[in-house]
Amino acid sequence: MSVPDTVAAALGLVFLVALVPFAPTEPVLISCGVLAASGKLPLPAVVLVASVACVLSDLINYSVGRKLGLPAMNRFRRRSAGAAVLDWTTARLASTGEPILIAARWLPAGGTIGAVLCGSLRFPLRRFLTASAIGCTLWCLYATALGYIGGTLTDDNLVLALLVSLGVGALISVPTGMALRRAQQHAPEPDPQPALQLVGS
Repeated sequence: MSVPDTVAAALGLVFLVALVPFAPTEPVLISCGVLAASGKLPLPAVVLVASVACVLSDLINYSVGRKLGLPAMNRFRRRSAGAAVLDWTTARLASTGEPILIAARWLPAGGTIGAVLCGSLRFPLRRFLTASAIGCTLWCLYATALGYIGGTLTDDNLVLALLVSLGVGALISVPTGMALRRAQQHAPEPDPQPALQLVGS
């Protein structure tokens, strides 16, 4: 397989993984960042393809939320991590809007949950798309940058670069998820009349 074919195949994989909800997008982007640091992949193309796929995935999840409403949310509540992200995002969406959707990207499954939640709440599509485009681009830049920096610092040792980059990513995401669940456990009871209500609730 020629170099252009290899690059095209890698970008195709990036698009597919970023498009599918709950697929391991972060490890794939970190790996692509490592490869980009060694000149094997074009970093801007990886970020662009991943960002476009993530936005398309958000639109699909938004549509799911609009059609299913409360049943879609109940699927996330079956897991403690999903319930914590859902409660955290819902509580802040009414007052904060787009910034909270962008910030939710760094929470476990935050992008998927935020998109389904916005569809369920009939959050304005134009505002959602703006937040999605910004959040997806920033998050894809973050994930690929982890790999790129790791690849740069380890002198083209791909295995070491990947391990270092994945480790740094875990050090950022795992404590964030744990802190969120802990905060939700100690949070006061929610307002019985919240500013936003799920369709079907």
